[in-house]
Amino acid sequence: MKAMVYTKYGTTGILNLSEVEIPAPKSNEVLVKVHAVSVNSWDWDLLRGKPFLARLGGLLKPKYKILGADIAGTVEAVGSDVNNLHIGDELFGDISWCGWGGFAEYVCVREDALTLKPASMSFEEAAAMPQAGVLALQGIRDKGGIQAGQKILINGAGGGVGTFALQIAKLYEAEVTCVDSAKKLAMLKSLGADHVIDFTQEDFTKNGQLYDLILDVVGTRSIFSYKQALNPNGTYVMVGGSLSLILQLVLLGPVIAKSEGKKFGILVHRPNKKDQDFLKELFLAGKVVPIIDRLFTLREAEEAIRYLGEGHAKGKVVVCVKNNQEN
Repeated sequence: MKAMVYTKYGTTGILNLSEVEIPAPKSNEVLVKVHAVSVNSWDWDLLRGKPFLARLGGLLKPKYKILGADIAGTVEAVGSDVNNLHIGDELFGDISWCGWGGFAEYVCVREDALTLKPASMSFEEAAAMPQAGVLALQGIRDKGGIQAGQKILINGAGGGVGTFALQIAKLYEAEVTCVDSAKKLAMLKSLGADHVIDFTQEDFTKNGQLYDLILDVVGTRSIFSYKQALNPNGTYVMVGGSLSLILQLVLLGPVIAKSEGKKFGILVHRPNKKDQDFLKELFLAGKVVPIIDRLFTLREAEEAIRYLGEGHAKGKVVVCVKNNQEN
């Protein structure tokens, strides 16, 4: 089979379209023929080996030779202990916790990582949902504890997590402010954002507005800046951001919470089949849809990762894995 393989960290010319052996499923796995795989920020971080935390498990060279966590495809073979999936089933899932390997024509995946794909959902839409959708759901609903009618701000709202978070927040009839670059604001308004802010023109932490919940996908400010944008008893949830902010949240967050009642938390990535199933039901009800910016071929996977990593994507970026002769 063909796969995009890398053996060292970098950004240009690192991924190579290579012939590798088709893997064989273990007893609790299925072999999936990959139709589509979406790009996540983790792919960008792991490709570069930056920030340094991305090298855990592979200090000098990558632990995983094939990137790609969010897949959609069909079952080609099943392990001996697989009970609920069958050859020909169409499915999707986040495989970051069980081996990665999505930028390939085939990948072996644990049965409990996968959700059956409805016929009305395209493979591209299915690949766009698992990681970004689950992070948004867990950040808004679970870690953020959203309540109906709250004032919510999403920082970095124009990417995959942000576009899902906006749609989920609107289900709670929240008043949502979205922060991103100017080129993404019209798209965010079309998804239901009540207010939009171009971060190059306005600092939302200094405009006097207060929020019940801040979901931060691109945290770069200090904890004190976010503190002054929160209502009393407000909640800040970090989905992505700098190491320095992580340290501030760990060390200073409990102190501020005790003295002022404002809560600060870091969302830990937890792939969850139950949440994938929940997102599928929201999709079938027409309440949440994946926003896909661009499609790339498998050969263009490095370009796709760079496009997302450099901040260009409006929503999700998806790689279509086609037949050998088309790559």
